[in-house]
Amino acid sequence: MSFSDLFDSGFKKRNEDHFASIVRVAMEDGVITDEEKSFLDRLARRLDISEGDYAIILKDYQSHPINPPTSYDLRLERLYDLSRMVYVDHIKGDHEVIVMTKIAIGLGFSTANVKYIVDKALSLVSEGVDLDTFTEAIKTMNR
Repeated sequence: MSFSDLFDSGFKKRNEDHFASIVRVAMEDGVITDEEKSFLDRLARRLDISEGDYAIILKDYQSHPINPPTSYDLRLERLYDLSRMVYVDHIKGDHEVIVMTKIAIGLGFSTANVKYIVDKALSLVSEGVDLDTFTEAIKTMNR
């Protein structure tokens, strides 16, 4: 096995685990809504999850380890990426907020302030801010 194969394998596994974590969040209420399914479909394509792996993960998502970001900055980076996906995919209204709220809680944001974080994240992304601006704005939103 070459070094590049090892890297690709690790990257693929991390993407699968990340995807399984989001599926787990979506399944928390026992149902994946049509909007959540559409989002998962697009996310799987972006994370390069094959159709076969997608089906396996949906069936047995709990077998994948939860790998939450280890630092607040990494959580914000992942929130930024996912917020951009939701925004670009034009998921609007209550569905947008529900999907993002579930994801934000799954990323480790407090349920006490997740609504404010999601509102701010979607607002910032709609303004087209970059990651640095997004991170700083979320960090300082309570000041």
